[in-house]
Amino acid sequence: MLLAGIQTAVSLIYPAQCIGCGGLVDSDFGLCGTCWAGMHFITGTVCEGCGVPLPGEADGFRLECDSCLRHPRPWSQGRSALLYEGQGRRLVLGLKHGDRTEIAQTAAGWLERSAQPLLRDDPLLCPVPLHWTRLLKRKYNQSALLAGALAKRSGLEHCPDLLLRTRKTPALEGKTRDQRYQLLGTAITPHPRRLDRIKGRVVLIVDDVMTSGATLSACTDACLQAGAAEVRVAVLARVTQA
Repeated sequence: MLLAGIQTAVSLIYPAQCIGCGGLVDSDFGLCGTCWAGMHFITGTVCEGCGVPLPGEADGFRLECDSCLRHPRPWSQGRSALLYEGQGRRLVLGLKHGDRTEIAQTAAGWLERSAQPLLRDDPLLCPVPLHWTRLLKRKYNQSALLAGALAKRSGLEHCPDLLLRTRKTPALEGKTRDQRYQLLGTAITPHPRRLDRIKGRVVLIVDDVMTSGATLSACTDACLQAGAAEVRVAVLARVTQA
């Protein structure tokens, strides 16, 4: 009774606010109707490579988008929770550059729903790594926040430093697909003290945004070279023009 009273008092002083616009909502870390309408969640038939929505219905065969057909992915399956546009894009940017770390908790729920087919076989979750200089400047790795929250929700194992970004690369925004692949090269490697956790395991790599797939490809290659049995990827948002 005492706890319930305290929670009621707190909710009166600090009412729940929409994580998109700050307006009042029914529960913490929720979205108001207007912001929800501005989200573009991915449902229905999707590409098995990156999770982008596809027209028509699944026919029992593997379906892939044009981008994944033109550029086969080194990972086995991929899923995306939403399209990188509208209110979703604003939330991703807030998480990535605006110190809006609380968004990761809500976003992990969206990611869990979209990534259900990838959570079988007890995969080991890991985030796309940041170079230590960028981590020092940003103070947190948004992909690690998403991976940790997803692991907690799904009850799966999480290794936040499974991969390392050993070479600093320039920001990839605005770069072409070929430039992204060239810049990354071998910038991402397995952590030398985590090799035993990769070998023979299914690894699920978590990231905030997929554009060309160059970063996720570099992470996948690092895991496969270290002996991973299979690699899957789950991203919060997918850029459709990549």
